[in-house]
Amino acid sequence: MIKPIFINGRELSNDQRPFIIAEISANHNGSIDRALETILAAKQAGVDAIKIQTYTPDTMTIESNNEDFFIKQGMWKGRSLYDLYSEAFTPFEWHERLFQYAKDLNITLFSTPFDEKAVDLLSSFNVPAFKVASFEIVDIPLIQYIAKRGKPMLISTGMSSLEEVEKAIKAAQTNGCQQIAVFHCISSYPTPIEEANLKMINILQEKFNVQVGLSDHTKGATASVVATGLGATLIEKHFTLSRADGGVDSEFSLEPSEMKKLVQDCNEAFLSVGKGSFKRPSIEANNKIFRRSLYFVENLKKGEIVKERHIRRIRPGFGLPPEYLSSVIGKKVTRDVFRGDRVDQGNIEITVKT
Repeated sequence: MIKPIFINGRELSNDQRPFIIAEISANHNGSIDRALETILAAKQAGVDAIKIQTYTPDTMTIESNNEDFFIKQGMWKGRSLYDLYSEAFTPFEWHERLFQYAKDLNITLFSTPFDEKAVDLLSSFNVPAFKVASFEIVDIPLIQYIAKRGKPMLISTGMSSLEEVEKAIKAAQTNGCQQIAVFHCISSYPTPIEEANLKMINILQEKFNVQVGLSDHTKGATASVVATGLGATLIEKHFTLSRADGGVDSEFSLEPSEMKKLVQDCNEAFLSVGKGSFKRPSIEANNKIFRRSLYFVENLKKGEIVKERHIRRIRPGFGLPPEYLSSVIGKKVTRDVFRGDRVDQGNIEITVKT
C-alpha cells in the first residue's frame, strides 16, 4: 500500500480523485494582471492547485553567444537560453501578490524553484509543496536543499533513467522529506500522444512505492484521463487563458473550458476505476430478473414426463438457471403446468444446489 501524501490538507492517494494542477509557467506573457486573471480562471475551472515557476534568467543560465547556449531543435529552435528565460520567467517581485491573491481565492498555489535563492523566496510564503522540474532531477544539491524544508516534494522524471529517479528520491528522503511524489513526464514540447508511454506510471509505482502522477505535455486531455485510469494520483497540465494570444508554452496548454472538461473527465475516470474488488454493485441487482432461466412452453398434466421440447431457456430469470436443463429432462411434473410457467421446485422433482 503506497502511503498518501498531503498538500494543504488534501490527501493524494488512490482513494481520492486525482489532484489536478494547472501549470501557468510562462503563460502570463509578461503581465502580472494576466497572471492574476489566469489564477482566477484556473480556480473557476475546478483545479486543485496552481503552479508557477520561480527563477530569473541569471539563475538559470548566462547570457552568451557560445553556440552551447542556443536551442538546436523543437518549438524554441534558434533561441538562446537566456532569451527564452527572459521572456518566460515570473519576476520575484510578483510572487507576494500572486500568493496573496491565491490565498484570497482559497486555491492552493506552489512553485518550482530552480535554485536555492528561489527556495528561500518560496519558503517565505510558506508554500505547501515544492516541485522539482525534470531538468533539475540531476541537481542533487538543490533537491537536498529543498528536502530540508520539510514540505512535500513533487519530482518530474522526464529524460531520467530509473537510477536517476532513485538517486533523487533517496536524496530527498535522507534530507528529511518523507512526502514524495513523482511525475511520469516526457520532456518534449508538445509530446506526441504516441510517445506518452503511460504504462510507465505503473513501473514507477512498483519500483519506488510513492505516489505517481503525470506531467502532461501532450495536446488535449486524452493522456491525462487515461493516466487517471492507470492509477495516477496527480495530473499536471499547462494552462493558458487563450492559445491565440501566443506565449512560450501556449501550444501545449489548455484553455479554461478545456481545463474544466479535463477536471470533469479525470474525476469520472477515477470513479470508473472503482476499488479493485470483485463485488457486484447493488445497482445491478434489479437486472438479474432479465437473465435467462427455464420456462415451460407447453401445457403438461401432473405426472407427465418433461421432454426437451416442453421447456426453453428464455428471459426472464425467475425460473431455475439454465444449468439445470439436463437435470429437468426426464423428470415428472408434480402438478399441472401451463405455457409460461416457471420451471422450479414447486412443479418438478429436483434438488437445487444452494
